[in-house]
Amino acid sequence: MTALAARARRRPRTPRFLRHWQGRIGLGLLVLTMVAVVFGPVLSPYPPTKIIGPPFAPAGGAFPLGTDVLGRDVLSRLLWGGQSVLLLGGLATALAYAGGGTVGLAAGFLRGRIDATLMRLMDVILAVPPLLFLLVLATGAGTGAVVAVVGVALIQVPGIARIIRAATLEVAGRGYIEAASARGERTSHILFREITPNISPTIVADGGTRLTVSILSIAALTFLGVGLQPPAANWALMMTENRPGLTYQPWAVIAPALMLAALTLSINLLADAYARSMNTSAELVQPAT
Repeated sequence: MTALAARARRRPRTPRFLRHWQGRIGLGLLVLTMVAVVFGPVLSPYPPTKIIGPPFAPAGGAFPLGTDVLGRDVLSRLLWGGQSVLLLGGLATALAYAGGGTVGLAAGFLRGRIDATLMRLMDVILAVPPLLFLLVLATGAGTGAVVAVVGVALIQVPGIARIIRAATLEVAGRGYIEAASARGERTSHILFREITPNISPTIVADGGTRLTVSILSIAALTFLGVGLQPPAANWALMMTENRPGLTYQPWAVIAPALMLAALTLSINLLADAYARSMNTSAELVQPAT
């Protein structure tokens, strides 16, 4: 074994995506926001719905970030508000991949008329402006978290289906897929046990962007009054509730906006770093000089 190979083996195996500056910054931001999301309810000085002072009290003293429009502690609501943001965004993304992933796998593997029919249906959905679709859905089904999650999931299904279909077409003609078909494996087995693991890097790279879209879309709907309703603690809801006092108590709006921006930026940076690591893997595995 050469000295160069020995040094390469002794070197710690850092994940490739963390070798990019986007990955390191994204991971740092994600850790900070996740600490607030996971441990926020424990660290919260007051219950999120309890009125503990006058409305729009300035930051300082017993209220590090001041109070909101009803006199609730902004810091407490901030520490509680991240859970709903991440939970609803994650649910919307999971539903979108359940629908779009299944359509894309079926279209890419079965091809023919099934492929054409499924993709034309996706084109019809894609032709409808997302915001218009969400507002019409809210008008017909009402407001609430369920409507926001389902609506945001549906508008992402066509894009996911196209990406999964393209990745499936790339691997569907490979030898191990043909061998599985020759063995008489069921279509579901081939789709979810043979093809899906081999396109998982594409799914992971795209999933970060989809999660960001879900979080921001649900936040926008909540800001417009379609998503979560008061008195729930939610970063987007905090922004829309406290707009009247922006000039008096800006932290009631700025603090949740910063947390939402940090969460989405961290996810985007990590997804970008992962995608770069996939495209430059040959360069990244070279030994350091």
